Amino acid sequence: MIEPSPLPGDPSELHLRISYDDGLWDTPQADTLECWNVAVLHRRRAHGEHHEPVSSSGYATADCSSCTVEDVAVGSMTFYRVHLDRGRNAYWAMEEESEELYETAQVLLDPETGSFTDEVSERLEYVGSALLVMNRVTLDPPWRGHGLAAVLACEVITLLMAGCRAVACSPGITNLSSRRLTARASGTA
Repeated sequence: MIEPSPLPGDPSELHLRISYDDGLWDTPQADTLECWNVAVLHRRRAHGEHHEPVSSSGYATADCSSCTVEDVAVGSMTFYRVHLDRGRNAYWAMEEESEELYETAQVLLDPETGSFTDEVSERLEYVGSALLVMNRVTLDPPWRGHGLAAVLACEVITLLMAGCRAVACSPGITNLSSRRLTARASGTA
C-alpha cells in the first residue's frame, strides 16, 4: 500500500497573487493578448532568528515577539486572455507569442477570421468574446499530488473569466524529474 506523502504546510495558508504582465504593450499582439502571472504563495510563521517553522501544534502564538510571518513562493501559473474581437487576428497573435498558444489556436480558432471555428462556436453559449488560456501551472514537488493545482487554477479561472466565452488548457506534465525521464527512456518505468 502506498502511503500519501504529507503536505509540507497547511494548505489553508496558500494564497494567490495575480498580476497583469504588460510585457506585450509594445508588440503587435498588445490589443489581442493579455498575460496574467500568478504566484502561489504559502504564508507561514517562523519562530526565532533561525526561521524555524511554527508547528501546527502552535507552540508560539500570533502575538509572540520572536515570530515573523513570511510568504514563500511554492508555485506559479500563467494565463492569457485572448481578445477575439479587437486588435490583430487572434490566431496569428497566438502563433507569434508561443508554441503552446499556437497549438490551442489550431484547435479552437479559424486562421482566416481569428474567431472560434464554426464547430467550436456551435458548442459554446455566447457569454463573451474572449478566450482564457491556462498556459502553465507549476507547484513545487512537495505540494504536488494532492489536487491543489486544480483547486488553485479554478480559483484563478473564476477571477479572470469575466467576458470569456471559453477557457482552454492543454493537458500535460512538462516538469518530470530526471530520474523519471531516464527510467521512461530506458523502458524501466
